[in-house]
Amino acid sequence: MSYLDPRGGAPTPGDRPSSPDAPSPYAAYWAPAAEEPAAPAWDPPTAATSTSEAEYELTAGPRGKGKRRADSKTSGRAGRNLPAAIAVGVGLGLTVLASLIVWKPAFLGVIAAAAVVGIWEMVRALRQAGAEPPMIPLIAGGLLMNGLAWFAGEDAVVVGLVVTVLAAIVWRLADRPREFRTDLRASLLIAVYVPFLLSFAVLMAQPDDGAYRILCILVAVVLSDTGGYAAGVFLGKHPMAPAISPKKSWEGFGGSVTAAALGSGLMLYFLLDAAVGWGLLFGAVIAVVAVVGDLAESMLKRDLGIKDMSQLLPGHGGLMDRLDSILFAVPTAYLLLTLIAPPG
Repeated sequence: MSYLDPRGGAPTPGDRPSSPDAPSPYAAYWAPAAEEPAAPAWDPPTAATSTSEAEYELTAGPRGKGKRRADSKTSGRAGRNLPAAIAVGVGLGLTVLASLIVWKPAFLGVIAAAAVVGIWEMVRALRQAGAEPPMIPLIAGGLLMNGLAWFAGEDAVVVGLVVTVLAAIVWRLADRPREFRTDLRASLLIAVYVPFLLSFAVLMAQPDDGAYRILCILVAVVLSDTGGYAAGVFLGKHPMAPAISPKKSWEGFGGSVTAAALGSGLMLYFLLDAAVGWGLLFGAVIAVVAVVGDLAESMLKRDLGIKDMSQLLPGHGGLMDRLDSILFAVPTAYLLLTLIAPPG
């Protein structure tokens, strides 16, 4: 039994009554402390490898902390609306493939639109942490980077990044000179994390077989996500990073690497004429990088105290919740494919 002293501070042994009937000048002030509610007894499954697919919904409402979402009958063990998630994912994939097959310059428009939406979501999210990254110069700079990647090549993308950061600095100094370092760090994070990394997708689409290259990276990421989800649901027992993403498991990670490696071995062999061994290596590396990217965004969202970057995509959250794995995988794939299957 613990006690509470309304006078404030910790009670001393001399203050506490020796027995319930013993007189004490403080007897009227002692009262039993309310017992804290016990934690839920259920053991959460370590199911998936995608934060948006499998994060806990941490709330402070009547339902309490750490309880899983069970509000929708269409939600699976991952805690999301699976039919909506599948429909949106297929729609996004078909949009990318159609832009590459029908008219390749349309792919630049798709990437530019993704960069704009991603920047918008990141700016909104970082404002919750007290930063004020300037939206307009970041969006303009993102479009500049994507355009330079298409028309001028990889060296020009670095120039576009420098121009974007300088424009954000000037904009912020003119608008809000205080908290300059916080806003600068936030602006640099957004400029690198979203449009700069997406620019490598534009670079990868440039060669004659660019559509195949984009298809290989997309299939590798999808297989990594799907293989990790399936392996985690049926085999997941050992949490991978419980402090960052509670439902990621080592079994799911193994499923990610295996599925991506096997699928990429076949894809690169038939589409890019690469040896199966190189394809296996490509898929395994992409799976590792995709999971790292997913964990990085999970850590960012936990620091910001948000579940999803936005509610733009039904069943997925925000666009950045879908790009988290792809953003880290795209520059890695660009480098690997340059070595494994050089263009031309």
